Amino acid sequence: MALEREVRDMSLAPSGHRKIEWVRRNMSLLRSIEEDFRRDQPFKGLRVALSVHLEAKTAYLCKVLAAGGAEMFVTGSNPLSTQDDVAAALAEDGLHVFAWHGATMEEYERHLRCVIEPGPNIIIDDGGDLVNLIHREFPQHIQNIIGGCEETTTGILRLIAMNREGELRFPMVLVNNADCKHLFDNRYGTGQSVFDGINRTTNLIVAGKDVVVAGYGWCGKGVAMRAKGLGARVFVTEINPIRALEAVMDGFTVLPMREAAKTGDLFITVTGCRDVITKEHFLLMKEGAILCNAGHFDVEVDVHTLREIACETQEQRANIMGYRLENGRWVYVLAEGRLVNLAAGDGHPAEIMDMSFAIQALSARYLADHRGQLTEKIIDVPVEIDRDVARRKLGHLGFDIDTLSPEQETYINSWNV
Repeated sequence: MALEREVRDMSLAPSGHRKIEWVRRNMSLLRSIEEDFRRDQPFKGLRVALSVHLEAKTAYLCKVLAAGGAEMFVTGSNPLSTQDDVAAALAEDGLHVFAWHGATMEEYERHLRCVIEPGPNIIIDDGGDLVNLIHREFPQHIQNIIGGCEETTTGILRLIAMNREGELRFPMVLVNNADCKHLFDNRYGTGQSVFDGINRTTNLIVAGKDVVVAGYGWCGKGVAMRAKGLGARVFVTEINPIRALEAVMDGFTVLPMREAAKTGDLFITVTGCRDVITKEHFLLMKEGAILCNAGHFDVEVDVHTLREIACETQEQRANIMGYRLENGRWVYVLAEGRLVNLAAGDGHPAEIMDMSFAIQALSARYLADHRGQLTEKIIDVPVEIDRDVARRKLGHLGFDIDTLSPEQETYINSWNV
């Protein structure tokens, strides 16, 4: 018989309920969507499997989908970002929750399997682990999957690779590519939450430090902007010449990591790639250099090799591990090289995730409304969803915008006027 839930401590539920209620009050978009879903029941009779960082904002998304009739099967997308009180609160509300903080890789993968085994109809994924596991181990469930939504740049890259090789077997909506997701979540959300995690963990000042940002995509832009605003000297490393040029035009110094390694006091990786900071770089670093990652997986900083070459290892504070190298210098890694804003913080601000999760919720509804009609495996978020979210958000913030007159519509859509 399948498990109904697997959480660490149900007695923590009251704390989780308070957290969820706080974010609900600050997520006006999702509140309005919840009302729509409760009325329309777009997911009635459908099972939704969700693997997203399991904290309060994600929990509220789960409750919104459940209000629309979905039977929710929920797990986390990172062993260190799950909050046990939030997981308990969702379980107490009757959702099927399989997650706990600090899960081993074996436990993490077991929890992923627990949300897949009942046979989902819609997938909500963050990083691609859920989709990959379904294709590898649960092909029997694929025929019942209407489609899914992917939250992250890293996950989208994996989906594109699967589709290119003909391996992706059900439609996936690229949520991260929506303007109301990446322009705000990746830039403003990551920018603020990364430093929330760093500052609460280290209790050190940013002003006056040399901060190295690896990667100048939307997340890197946000991190660099916040570091500059906090008074740091910012250096950017990149492999893309266009993004590197953009960083230069934005006022940052661009250089290779082998040079930045000699300069940085604080290193933040946001590339989505592996082996961005390696043994070569560790041995060049200053005494006391601090390293952290804000990409999806814990492979950007090569912590495994750092452990191997360290002469001494010592925990400094919660979520800070120190490594003494053969040259006598200490370097420090935050949150085991996992997502610093979630493993050492509460993730993006509620108002930002309000937009991202509104895109998720409405994209899931789009899949439900178009079941059996979707032929492409890679689907962009429909522009009308993106604009609906933007209009709603503007309205909730108290702003209004102009609209085109019929004459203006004709002018911009004509070539001979």
